[in-house]
Amino acid sequence: MADEIMLLDWWSSMFGMRVRIALVEKGLNYESREEDLNNKSPLLLEMNPVHRKIPVLIHNGKPICESQIIVEYIDEVWKDKSPLLPTDPYQRAQARFWADYIDNKYDPILSLNIDHVRQIFELGGKIWTSKGEDQEAAKKELMECLQILEGELGEKPFFGGENFGFVDVSLVTFSCWFYAYESFGNFSIEAECPKLITWTKRCLQKSSVSSSLPDPLKIHDFVVQLRKKFGIE
Repeated sequence: MADEIMLLDWWSSMFGMRVRIALVEKGLNYESREEDLNNKSPLLLEMNPVHRKIPVLIHNGKPICESQIIVEYIDEVWKDKSPLLPTDPYQRAQARFWADYIDNKYDPILSLNIDHVRQIFELGGKIWTSKGEDQEAAKKELMECLQILEGELGEKPFFGGENFGFVDVSLVTFSCWFYAYESFGNFSIEAECPKLITWTKRCLQKSSVSSSLPDPLKIHDFVVQLRKKFGIE
């Protein structure tokens, strides 16, 4: 009996994009259901009653929530094709560390997780929703984060080495939002992180990535509408 796979998603979600990439990497057929995040479906609320958010993967009727957990699940269940996590335990731990770094912000003094803030997601959002000193602070912090990631990438083609993997999936989905961040923040990511942008272009050569990420101009137009909705000029 064939696996029944459904993804509850939203087109502009970088977290949903991660799952899409992983599913395509594994060559899996699945049903995608676009959620109205202002009027969440009974199915979403049933499948993710704790956080009540996308993405949710439903595999043979059973839900898996949180994008990185979903990607790991996909990699473990369909392990015979396009492995995303290394087999070596140390390398696997390192991949999880950097994926966690992408998503979670920590207090550098207390070493405590700050309300599970999603680091790049939160900083990018501050850039297009704020002005003045707040925006400048967000830009500075985002670039510091990206520069650290660029340092980890180094001269490697992908974060894990020669092959596209878990950390690449975790980060590349933000790239379609970079143009919006740059446009409203009046700065250039490529000017400060050229290797990271070269890596982005390399990832986009993979059909699993290019088919899963929306056009950056569409994201930009979406942000324009959000700014109008929220009264941000």
